[in-house]
Amino acid sequence: TTPDAEKAEKAAYSLLDYAVLVIDGTVGIQSHTETIWQLLCEYNIPVFIFVNKADRDGFEKVNVLNDLKKRFGSECVDFTQDKSSLDEEISMISEELLEHFLEGDIDETFVKNQVAGAVAERNVFPCYFGSALQDVGVDSLLEGIEKYTLYKEYPEEFSARVYKILYDNQGNRLSFLKITGGKALVKMNIGEEKIDAIRVYSGEKHQPVKEAFAGSVCAVSGLSDVSAGETINLNGVNLNSSMKINPLLSAQVIIKDGTDIHTVYRNLRVIDQELPELSVHISNYSDEEQIQIRVMGRIQLEILQSLVKERFGMDIEFGPCRILYKETIKSPVMGYGHYEPLRHYAETQLRIEPAERNSGVIIENECSLEVLDSNFQNLILTHIREKEHIGILTGSPLTDVKIILTAGRSHLKHTEGGDFREATYRAIRQGLEKAENILLEPYYSFTLRVPIDCFGRAISDIQRLHGEFMPPEMTETEAIIKGEGPASEFMDYPEEVISYTSGKGVISMREKGYRPCHN
Repeated sequence: TTPDAEKAEKAAYSLLDYAVLVIDGTVGIQSHTETIWQLLCEYNIPVFIFVNKADRDGFEKVNVLNDLKKRFGSECVDFTQDKSSLDEEISMISEELLEHFLEGDIDETFVKNQVAGAVAERNVFPCYFGSALQDVGVDSLLEGIEKYTLYKEYPEEFSARVYKILYDNQGNRLSFLKITGGKALVKMNIGEEKIDAIRVYSGEKHQPVKEAFAGSVCAVSGLSDVSAGETINLNGVNLNSSMKINPLLSAQVIIKDGTDIHTVYRNLRVIDQELPELSVHISNYSDEEQIQIRVMGRIQLEILQSLVKERFGMDIEFGPCRILYKETIKSPVMGYGHYEPLRHYAETQLRIEPAERNSGVIIENECSLEVLDSNFQNLILTHIREKEHIGILTGSPLTDVKIILTAGRSHLKHTEGGDFREATYRAIRQGLEKAENILLEPYYSFTLRVPIDCFGRAISDIQRLHGEFMPPEMTETEAIIKGEGPASEFMDYPEEVISYTSGKGVISMREKGYRPCHN
């Protein structure tokens, strides 16, 4: 499992009320299951667990349940056990429940509400066992979901989260929404756009509706400016809500079938809008146009290659992946920008300070209105915000800094709005040229599971790849190693793991932000 797999689903995870985690009872908890569990924890989503294939040879309920408790916590409780044993376990959920059980005062409604509340707060994870293929245990799971889930209360004012963008067979752009407040109506204005139609989907089939209420999911047409992961309201997109993901790797798109480069770019842009973990750009390199695609991991490129072939009939491949670096500074500096051609004048003064790692660019204002009018201050702040500023070491994006407006000057007669754009950009550049600059690279966190006889090789590899790791967990058959390492060193390592463990080892990796380059 690589970071591209989990990032593709982050927007969807953020809108779940509850989740049912399905586990293969014959093979137990696999690495990708742990990745899903980590995301469910990250988004604080209540979970019901269904252990499938409980009718197969080799299934041992006790072993699976013990593994669940070991990996996911003692909150995993078997809700299919006999009533007295179940009562004993759930009595430990809260002091109120324990008191009722000790006194023999068992009010089923009270217990149900207490358990439902505990599930919602992730204090207990009900576990069910069965076989989906044979329809065994499924009814018990569904009854448990109905009994132990709580309905959310939503605000009356309209709001929604966009969790997916797709184009239908007629080329209509569809924005899939989870309504998180009020209701959506056909012809309702969202900022400067309007909802043209609302669809409710069941699989590939859909039916048109005139309205969709809070708590429901639907697809709407007519919204061209929203992206997966954003929240919207009647005023449009909430600018602070974007979940657009910063890719870690870049590769050149190589066109093999002679398709025009602009046609390829246009089709890739369609997929770019649907998948927030992609980013497509067209640039000139040595007077030759090239398409560069940014992704989270190499496996994503293989999936994209098949998707482009299936959907658009285009045959493409990709050049070698290269790391996307970032830059920051070590200590505060002042930056001054002066712009004064004929009949123009503007000055900007900024303080640029290092900020917490992985905080991005933070913009603040300390400029007095006695020094510079508010309209010019707002112009400067807008110009700081409007583009991605680059560092001076490699031309990589600037990050983990505070840019603070401290002063500025204008001319009563000659200053125009665009003058402050030039002065602001120059102030940032001048400050960076004086600063001690630091190159940053992306890191992965990883969980590596290998057979015991491969443990020594695994430790040696991690050290060779400049990784760090915590004390390993050892079982009778395998070693579990958790740690972190630079993406530049680890991005090809999953193939090595498969090779030296003969397919028995697995590694899951997640983006862990940026750090100073290891080398």
